[in-house]
Amino acid sequence: MATFLYRLGRFSFRKRHVVALFWVALLALAGAGAAGAPAAGNSSFSIPGTEAQKAFDLLDERFPGASADGATARVVFKAPDGQKMTDPGNKAAVQDTVDELSGGAEVTQVTDPYQGGGVSQDGTVAYASVTYEVPGMELEESSREALKAAAEDARDSGLTVEIGGDALQAVPETGSAEIIGIGVAAVVLVITLGSLLAAGLPLLTAIVGVGIGVATITALASTLDLGSTTSILASMIGLAVGIDYALFVVSRYRAELAEGREREEAAGRAVGTAGSAVVFAGLTVVIALVGLSVVNIPMLTKMGIAAAGTVAVAVLIALTLIPAVLGYAGRRVRPAGEKSKLLGGGRAKDKSDKPNMGTRWASFVVRRPLAVLLLGVVGLGAAAVPAGSLELGLPDDGSQPTSTTQRRAYDLLSEGFGPGFNGPLVVVVDAQGSDDPQAVFQQAGDEIKALDNVVNVAPAAPNKAGDTATIAVIPDAKPSSAATEDLVHDIRAAGADVKDGTGAEVLVTGATAMNIDVSQKLNDALVPYLVLVVGLAFLLLIVVFRSILVPLKAALGFLLSVLAALGAVVAVYQWGWLSGLMGVEETGPIMSMMPIFMVGVVFGLAMDYEVFLVTRIREAHVHGEKPAQAVVTGFRYSARVVTAAAVIMIAVFSGFIGSSDSMVKMIGFGLAIAVLFDAFVVRMAIVPAVLALLGAKAWWLPKWMDRALPNVDVEGESLAAHAGTADKDDEDKELVRA
Repeated sequence: MATFLYRLGRFSFRKRHVVALFWVALLALAGAGAAGAPAAGNSSFSIPGTEAQKAFDLLDERFPGASADGATARVVFKAPDGQKMTDPGNKAAVQDTVDELSGGAEVTQVTDPYQGGGVSQDGTVAYASVTYEVPGMELEESSREALKAAAEDARDSGLTVEIGGDALQAVPETGSAEIIGIGVAAVVLVITLGSLLAAGLPLLTAIVGVGIGVATITALASTLDLGSTTSILASMIGLAVGIDYALFVVSRYRAELAEGREREEAAGRAVGTAGSAVVFAGLTVVIALVGLSVVNIPMLTKMGIAAAGTVAVAVLIALTLIPAVLGYAGRRVRPAGEKSKLLGGGRAKDKSDKPNMGTRWASFVVRRPLAVLLLGVVGLGAAAVPAGSLELGLPDDGSQPTSTTQRRAYDLLSEGFGPGFNGPLVVVVDAQGSDDPQAVFQQAGDEIKALDNVVNVAPAAPNKAGDTATIAVIPDAKPSSAATEDLVHDIRAAGADVKDGTGAEVLVTGATAMNIDVSQKLNDALVPYLVLVVGLAFLLLIVVFRSILVPLKAALGFLLSVLAALGAVVAVYQWGWLSGLMGVEETGPIMSMMPIFMVGVVFGLAMDYEVFLVTRIREAHVHGEKPAQAVVTGFRYSARVVTAAAVIMIAVFSGFIGSSDSMVKMIGFGLAIAVLFDAFVVRMAIVPAVLALLGAKAWWLPKWMDRALPNVDVEGESLAAHAGTADKDDEDKELVRA
């Protein structure tokens, strides 16, 4: 592989015009496709194999035209102190609002609170339900404005009016903090590479890669039903790895220049060595992201594949576009140790034998490996403690900031109708083939009424054929509570009894039941996913490092860092620690898909640093150094760059904490803290400590396996043969010029 990449690097350097034109054309093509594509909406959320999804599909089949996936809004009214919503003046204001909303272009139905039981028992709160014919993300802006205007008109009459539901849902914004993250990355690159031009190359190529990836996702969003969040997550991951991969290639290029090599040769060797590490690091990320498909949640699968595609583009750009732009930069990218005139006057590198920070740190760890190992493990273990109280759920209006009208509507409904009113359960009774469907509906309703934690059971509402009915059930507890989850299981158990007696099927659905089923499905998929992803990456790392213990150590270190990161997420977003600093206005359960998504992404990113760092250590060991000295040598050449790459990735991920979307905000924080733990505790402390303790045993591999495994030559040993040929070519060129 190193030989192929070496040739690719030299080709890209020589044929820089062709390579640059190819990537610019690809960016333009993707941009044109994105510009002409319809806007991305919310990806249809389906959970194959769950009871809630089965019931939802049955509703679509038996209740055609009901717009089951259409946007909904609840306009909630509260009377002034001392008044009732049944007072004539207040009643007239509500009626005017209902009439105003009924004339909306996309509105299919508006329920009058005085005819549909929408007034609280104490008469202080009422609500009108509005149903639209299209999903929330596809609503025309005029429909949203009409909804807000109707609420504002009602407020003018003296009522408190708030709006809940998904009709006001908007495309999430990442905020200015993302720009700050890129700015921090730029500063770190300048400090690390000592040149504004060299620092700009990774940023430029990463932006090109993310631009291609996000534009392609946008162009295909409508066709492939990709949600608006998909492009945000793809840009988050693509930008972070794109900068890191480019940084490693540019850094190795400058190191090769410092060894006295010609620029084309240096580009080839940089791609042949650092590029090999980029390929395998990128493969681990792609495996982890594509592996999300085993969960069998289409939305999660699409998010993973889209992000994996952006990572693949970042790898290809690092291998081709980086050497091409290095060719354009020429002598303005200086050898390692030299700074530009702007940053230091172009002085030559310091020839003294003073060890750098990486050397000093590695020497310290090698002298005291056991103490460093214990301190790192205990520290991460302490950070992981909060993960033991992890509570999972999906965000609803109750998790919105109190400053939003959705959250205020949620609180008003809880105040007037009870906490369970915000999470009604929809029971679907399929009595097709029954001799007396009406009796089956009545029996199902009676069974549910007899259960604990039930406030109200509405009469069965059959379809036109009379063979299927829906029963609305209001729990006593809030949607995210354990009591409501128990009620869902109790209704399903009662439904099994009804089926045994009548043959009719009783299914529970609705947003609350869907959330419960999603959480269960994700919990069930976590172990198989871990086995698949960690297993495949373990085999890949065995090929890369030709060792059993090094990949095993890498996997165990990852588990430590991801558990510690989950603990930090629980502490901030569930317990409320540092919530003000992180912009968390409302604590609550952790998003259901957070653990499995973090496992996938963090594993891929953790293996990035493992490959980059340990490859340099193995390279020194292969060239004859003793194990302890190889650790020090590896850190001397790679610690500075790995540290810079980690800081850049943390900065980029932290930028997404400012997003308006709670899911993106939480993922941004989780990934940033996970990279912090993994890069600075696991890879920079635990890894060298373990390698120092294992010594030569770290690189043990059974002889039969050594013979069976392909030699991918990540260290670039085969490039020595090409060095002489390249030097001869350079001499020939000089003679021709002479």
